[in-house]
Amino acid sequence: MVRKRKSEVDYSTNLAEVWRVLNDKEREILRNNCEIQCYKRNQLIYREGDEPEEMMCLLKGKVKIFKEGIGGRTQIIRMIKPIQYFGYRANFAQERYLTSASAFENSTVCLIPMTIVRDLIAKNYRLAMFFIKQLSIDLGIADERTVNLTQKHVRGRLADALLFLMDSYGLEEDGATLSIYLAREDLANLSNMTTSNAIRTLATFVSERIIALDGRKIKLIDVDRLRKISRLG
Repeated sequence: MVRKRKSEVDYSTNLAEVWRVLNDKEREILRNNCEIQCYKRNQLIYREGDEPEEMMCLLKGKVKIFKEGIGGRTQIIRMIKPIQYFGYRANFAQERYLTSASAFENSTVCLIPMTIVRDLIAKNYRLAMFFIKQLSIDLGIADERTVNLTQKHVRGRLADALLFLMDSYGLEEDGATLSIYLAREDLANLSNMTTSNAIRTLATFVSERIIALDGRKIKLIDVDRLRKISRLG
């Protein structure tokens, strides 16, 4: 993990852009108390069981939120994209982290002490509403993913995962290749299936001309088919 002074990397503009509910004085408090940290690929940002002392904002890169399951099997809960806040729910709930977070690729994260966040919330009801909205959106997404991951067949779950990655990170300049390169194990963990099932289902999608594979690169050939498979489950 590499720490950088705010004078070296100034992301205050990004924070102010997202936090339009703050006034100039509150934004200055935020700038004066935030810390920028850089994480290498696969480096832990926080671990399940840690005390949640800071809220994080991903400024650059990709972060995965995951949980270790029975038998050491990992389940990816969420993927974080710039500019998105994470890591604050446990503090609001007054509990330790229930999940872990790691950098999926080299990433830059802004850390803000939760003591500062709570103090700002106490003085600014619009900021409180901001967090209520964000938590409500996250809960809705979590509810939908729970149904999808437990009731859909492997084809539907894998289609959901590919569409989720497309919506979250977009496509490369060719307009078809996902802008994120996943190992088969990570894709399986995101889809709640074994790695072998993920490999077989990917191969089926390739044979049906729905996607094309080039190493870790996944090219979406027929997005409409993917959406249909997702709907049918």
